[in-house]
Amino acid sequence: MQNDLPKRKNPRLKGYDYNSNGYYFITICTKDKREILGKIVGRGILDAPHIELSEHGINICNTIKFVNKNSKNIIIDKYVVMPNHVHMIVMVNTNDVAKPNNGASRMPRPTNAIIPKTLSSIKRYTNKLSGFNIWQNGYHDHIIRNEQIIKKYGNTLTTIP
Repeated sequence: MQNDLPKRKNPRLKGYDYNSNGYYFITICTKDKREILGKIVGRGILDAPHIELSEHGINICNTIKFVNKNSKNIIIDKYVVMPNHVHMIVMVNTNDVAKPNNGASRMPRPTNAIIPKTLSSIKRYTNKLSGFNIWQNGYHDHIIRNEQIIKKYGNTLTTIP
């Protein structure tokens, strides 16, 4: 039986070290794009639209705050929770921090890369709080290569701003 599905492309930048210091734009989506993280309210003429978080949305916010408080080499600098996805700007700073030597669990090939390990932990923890799998597999990422960030922090980050 022939598989008619298109072959999935690897979304990662070939040859790029995702343990490198820098900024990354990350998006994680809910499974089947279910709108379970909250709902948009205030769509009237005078009301500015905003999101009213559900329990699942509150859980992801609290988990992100926990990561920021307890991680030595990653900071989720900015984030926004939408009804069916979360956008994050993640900063990696591995200077003067021992690199981890254990792989992420349940991965086909264990990885020491900081971003996949962190996102896997966030997803597993929020799934546990929810009692079911709320996330789709994988995530979307873009390496932020912005002149203003390079000027402000340099090519190699030495401290977390």
